[in-house]
Amino acid sequence: MADRTAFRWKRPSVIPGFGVTFGFSMAYLSLIVLIPLAALLIRSASLGWADYWKLAFDPRTLAALRISFGSSFIAALVNGVFGLILAWVLVRYRFPGKRLIDSMIDLPFALPTAVAGIALSTLYAPKGWIGSLFAPFGIKIAYTPSGIVVALIFIGLPFVVRTVQPVLADLDRELEEAAATLGANRWQTILRVVLPPLIPAILTGFALALARAIGEYGSVIFIAGNIPFVSEIAPLLIVIRLEEFSYSAATAIASLMLAISFAMLLAINLIQVWSRRRFGYAG
Repeated sequence: MADRTAFRWKRPSVIPGFGVTFGFSMAYLSLIVLIPLAALLIRSASLGWADYWKLAFDPRTLAALRISFGSSFIAALVNGVFGLILAWVLVRYRFPGKRLIDSMIDLPFALPTAVAGIALSTLYAPKGWIGSLFAPFGIKIAYTPSGIVVALIFIGLPFVVRTVQPVLADLDRELEEAAATLGANRWQTILRVVLPPLIPAILTGFALALARAIGEYGSVIFIAGNIPFVSEIAPLLIVIRLEEFSYSAATAIASLMLAISFAMLLAINLIQVWSRRRFGYAG
């Protein structure tokens, strides 16, 4: 009887070794993510509200945060649109050089950020190949906030393409044929049949590109110009404060960036949940 009771309460795990793997995962997550974040929050709390307010809401800090988050949001929006278009072309069309273009999408993943920054600043400088085309019109890209957006678009595009591409490939083409049979034109089919199932994937790619852009450093500092109140990003300001041995200021800026990033990602996740419920798609 006791053996039956023990067997009844001890059900076999769906995943073999779940307890060990779960413990290892939590320990790894704690060491890499949770403990550093907790240390950052504890250090910020030790500053006191008056000192924290003075350091975190310094005009230079606010300007750097505005440039970082504003440029990241603009770049993520651009990547959301053109990443969808690029994924559509790679999935729905066949053309010479398709595999080459598909492989080049992952180039920002493999390319060191410093190399990307130097290459972009060379191309978009007033005398560069691309920058020289805009210089006669008085448009300057490198060493301005526009250069920051260009760099963030470059490093964030693969996240959108690689997130949307498999979902788009798995869409049932028969739904589009059925919509056309019922009299829907091409735009109606795209907006009402194709686009709704893609919205969660687009939002996921947007969130990944945004998160990557917010913390980007290497590729931006070479093309930004790094002028305070004009083209200075928050990660660079943190490094400057650390070089000045102002650890309290660096901690305050980092904690403020952390809070804003969590708020933005939470809002995006809530929109994702709403879109899945609204369109009845869980992919």
